[in-house]
Amino acid sequence: MSSTPAIDRVLTVPNVLSAVRLALALVLFVAIERGGREPAFWLFLVAASTDWVDGWWARRFGQVSRLGRIFDPLVDKVIVCGAYVLLADRDGSAILPWMAVVVTVRELIVTAVRAEMERSGRDFSAALSGKLKMVLQCAAIALELAARAWPEMAVGGIGLRPLAAWTAWAAVAATVWSGLEYLVAARGLVSGSRS
Repeated sequence: MSSTPAIDRVLTVPNVLSAVRLALALVLFVAIERGGREPAFWLFLVAASTDWVDGWWARRFGQVSRLGRIFDPLVDKVIVCGAYVLLADRDGSAILPWMAVVVTVRELIVTAVRAEMERSGRDFSAALSGKLKMVLQCAAIALELAARAWPEMAVGGIGLRPLAAWTAWAAVAATVWSGLEYLVAARGLVSGSRS
């Protein structure tokens, strides 16, 4: 049995899964850049799925760690921001360049705020709006990749590209909303620490 407290452990299943997800992200980016449409879709699906698995594992088996609290959301941001940037405005993409900018700027701001809150010992876990934002961002990426891989496919008579466009807009709205919610929460924490 390891004498290292669970919170300080580095080599845990969730952290290994996050590392695998980071490696998958790099392969995904190469696939997008080289026009590997079907492989890119499947790579993204696997990477997004392991995000859910590592969070579930950490909670279920008590393997939440300091490293995991930083590493897991960082890898999420690498995957989402990288995919948004690489997909933006290519071949009539549903993801527009300004959407990639909004998503990336929000993630940078929230990462900086979260790091400061964690450094000061305060919990700054993802809120419901942040989780909804992540789901919509991943759905927009998956739909855009699917639309590239299978352009003739439709769901309920609606083509994948229009579905991707609607989801991309919803993801931007959720991104802005959750970012503002985090900033309001952080303001309360910072002013609370000064009183």
